[in-house]
Amino acid sequence: MRKTTKRSEKIGAESAASGNAGIPAPGEGKRGEAGYLGYLLRQAGAAHRLRMERALTDLGITPPQFVVLTMLVAYPGISGADLARLAALTPQTVSVIVGNLERDGAIERRPHPVHGRIQQIGVTEAGLALLKQCRTRVKKLEAQMIEGFSAGEEQVIRRWLASLAREGEAGGLQALS
Repeated sequence: MRKTTKRSEKIGAESAASGNAGIPAPGEGKRGEAGYLGYLLRQAGAAHRLRMERALTDLGITPPQFVVLTMLVAYPGISGADLARLAALTPQTVSVIVGNLERDGAIERRPHPVHGRIQQIGVTEAGLALLKQCRTRVKKLEAQMIEGFSAGEEQVIRRWLASLAREGEAGGLQALS
């Protein structure tokens, strides 16, 4: 058991009493327009993921499972490694997700017709029905995200986000000298 001192007890009591008084709310201080763009992207991504989790939870699916199903439908016959890259997940995570989706009957694995050791992953009818329900909910979330933007502004945002992703794939932004 760790021995505490009066000083450490006082510091702990001060921290507990202050709560989150020094931490700005999202959208304020460095968590707002004055913040670093990378942090703001991370903060927005975390908030969006939480909204997606809440929207999909009663369907028994997680946001990464939704992404995997989406990519399997969009790009049939892709390998597990390609699926991991497309979903921006590790191969190990994709392996677990595929196992869970298979257990739940949303996907099925079949031997490749030519290469016996390769397995193809296909989305079942139940998986397609689940994905349809998920898409309806995710489209509502996306509509809320772009509310107040014109179609042109939305296109600029999409182009900017896609360019950031391309730059990441190509090795990132050039270091400033």
